[in-house]
Amino acid sequence: MGKLAVRALRAVLVVVLTGTVFIQAGMVWALATDPEDGSLPLTPLRVITILGMVSVQVALVSVWRLVTMVRRGTVFSHAAFRYVDAVIGAIVAAALLWFAVTAFNAPGQRDDPGVTVIMGGVGLGILGVALIVLVLRMLLVQAVARDVEAAQMQAELDEVI
Repeated sequence: MGKLAVRALRAVLVVVLTGTVFIQAGMVWALATDPEDGSLPLTPLRVITILGMVSVQVALVSVWRLVTMVRRGTVFSHAAFRYVDAVIGAIVAAALLWFAVTAFNAPGQRDDPGVTVIMGGVGLGILGVALIVLVLRMLLVQAVARDVEAAQMQAELDEVI
């Protein structure tokens, strides 16, 4: 991975992480203040939004760690699985939160149930992304196994020479 690509990805990660933290802090502040003073009431959608941002933040930090491992050349190790698993978990959590939003929104869509169906389809799409990352994890497992095998063969070859 080139330096330009790493810097660009890190810039995007920083912007998104900063944005989610800023919005999250603002929402928590608005929810924590006195309702008499014009603050927002605590609703399920606001709680789901805050939790959704947490799942995004977990994924962002995990991707940052994976990019660091790529730059150091250590991504083909067992340590990378922890971060890939965190990304998969964050995506699944985001999908479950989206399904919660869909269920919460469904009673208001009785006149137009197509919106609920579309929202359910978006949730399935999010789960599809988690499955894609799971497949990539399986490829990483194979790459780590091959890397270990190559290191063993190199050690044997070094002994012969």
